[in-house]
Order: sequence, then structure tokens, then C-alpha cells
Amino acid sequence: MSEAGRTKADLDTPALWVDLDTLERNIAELARHFAAAGVQWRPHMKGIRVPAIARKAIAAGAIGVTCATMREAEAMADGGVGDILIANQMVGQRKISRLTRLCQRADVKVIVDNADNVRELDAAARCHGLRIGVLIDVDCGMNRTGLLPGPPVLELAHAVERSDGLRFLGLMAWEGHTLALADPDERVLATRDAIARLVAMAEACRAAGLQAPIVSGGGSGTYKTTPFIKGMTEIQAGGAIFCDVIYQRWGVETTPCLFVQTIVSSRPAPDRIVVDAGFKTLPIWHAQPRGIGLPAVKSHASSAEHGVITLERADTRIKVGDLLDFIVGYTDSAIILHRKLYGIRQGVVEVEWDLI
Repeated sequence: MSEAGRTKADLDTPALWVDLDTLERNIAELARHFAAAGVQWRPHMKGIRVPAIARKAIAAGAIGVTCATMREAEAMADGGVGDILIANQMVGQRKISRLTRLCQRADVKVIVDNADNVRELDAAARCHGLRIGVLIDVDCGMNRTGLLPGPPVLELAHAVERSDGLRFLGLMAWEGHTLALADPDERVLATRDAIARLVAMAEACRAAGLQAPIVSGGGSGTYKTTPFIKGMTEIQAGGAIFCDVIYQRWGVETTPCLFVQTIVSSRPAPDRIVVDAGFKTLPIWHAQPRGIGLPAVKSHASSAEHGVITLERADTRIKVGDLLDFIVGYTDSAIILHRKLYGIRQGVVEVEWDLI
């Protein structure tokens, strides 16, 4: 069937799709939110994976994008995005070689937390006549990567500043550990404490004579708090563009717009619905997907190709062959399982995007 006039119901299932009207409203809402906070917006693309959506965010006011991997960054540059932060350490000859090539066609910044990596980046940059922008990764409680706040951060910042092939641009942290706190008030306090440590280190860098124009952090789970903390300059929240079950649990107030359309393949019992989307297309690892228009659900289980929904009580209104949409549980784990994302406006397929 040709693209012209194709409807959502014409898509083979399972199909990953986004409601374009809601997507665009979410982007506009987030852009207004960060502008009101007085910070720049650099949305993370690890759960978006579509350069055209990145360009929509940039048109609304975002300054560029954040990426998790070199592959994502290359795809964003291929898609016309010119300002990219890779929020990960680029270590080893292969990655750094790709980085130097990418830096020749886009404004790319990376993070570091190791002096050997600084020397490695500096040597490669000088070899290609580049000056690569660098942020120091600060561990403010996440206990993943980064240096703990204190003298080692300053020492590494000075090492970057002394490097002819690098530019010291500031600091970055991710306060994601706070999202494990169930109580919203405790989460806010923990977020403020984590960001206070990051901002204090930026101030210490400046006191030591280092320019630190960028203080970057903040995700969708903390987007109500982090942007309003004095000293933050840019926020990386990206998942709120789509929103999902987990983000709603964390208090995100944008509207979910990313769905998987499935077909009911079996009704073996009055309280059981089987759809053609198992963990290979609609994972339940981080949170159960939420069915649209379903009766009360007792459980949602999955095998490779089957989603098994057990209802609280018998209900035979949903028939074999009916189409069911599910809000994904967590965008990051769902979107990596699909090759295509369909952009739907008022039930009509407007665009088909390849996922990077």
C-alpha cells in the first residue's frame, strides 16, 4: 500500500507509533518550561533516536542534543544537528578516531573523568588540528562514572585547560539516583543536594581561574527541580518529549505519545487477552505497558511474541482481530526493539522514520 492516505489501522502489527500533535505540544511545553527557568535545553536522544524529532526540539528553542553513544551522535550529525554533547567517556583509539572525524563537521563536546583519557583525546585532537570541547564528569551520588566533588575535579579541569587540543567548558552530572526515592519531597531534597555539589564545584573552578560556562545535568525525572537551581546552565531532559508509564510515575506532566499498536490474536478465556507483542516489541522489564481502553487489568505477562493480559474480571467485548494500543512502560527499552517509528496525525500516517 502506498504512503498516501495510509491510516494507522493499515499498519502491520506490532507497530511503534507516535502521536504527532501530542509530540509537538510536549516539545513546546518543555521549551517554555526551561525558558521560564532561565536555562538552556539540550534534550537527550537515547530514548528518542530520530534526528527529525531533535530538529523539532531545536526549532522550539533547544540549543542542541545530548547523546549516549558515538553512533547516536554520528546519526544526529547526519540528520542535520550541529551541536552535540556526548554524555559518556570516549575511550580507545576506535572511538576517538570517530570522534575526531565527527568534530570536523559538528560542534561536539565530550565528558571525561580520567587523566589518561584527557591525554589520549588531546593527542588525537592536536593530530587533526582540533580543539575538542570537554566537560568534567562529576559524581554527585549516582555512583556510576565521574569524579567525586573535590580537588581531583579541579586537577583534571586544569589538565584539560593545559591541553592544546582541548577546551575546558565546564562540568556535568546526572542526579538519577534520586529517582529511586519514592517520596516526592525526599526526591526534591536529594536532587537539590546533588546539584548543590555540582554547582559548588563549578564555582570552585571559576575561583581557581577556570572558565566554566556550562553546568549540565538534569533529566526528565528531575525536570521540575533541577532547572530552577541557581548555577545550572543547561538541562538534558529528553524522555519527557514522549513520556511513558515510568515518567508519569516520576511526576512528569507531559502527555504520553509513544505507543505500540498490537492486534488481538487470541481470546482463550473470558478474562484473558493475547496480543502479538511480546518482550521483543513491547517489554515489561521496567514497567508494565498501559493498554488504552482496556478493562481493569490484573497482570500483563510476556513471552517473545505474545503479550498475555489477564483481566480483573471476565469481559468478552474485545474480540480477536481488534487493534489495541499500549503506552510503553519505558521508552528507552521499547524504542531499541523497533526499526521504524510511524508519525501519526489524526489517525493518518504522516511520516515513517528509521530509528538510529
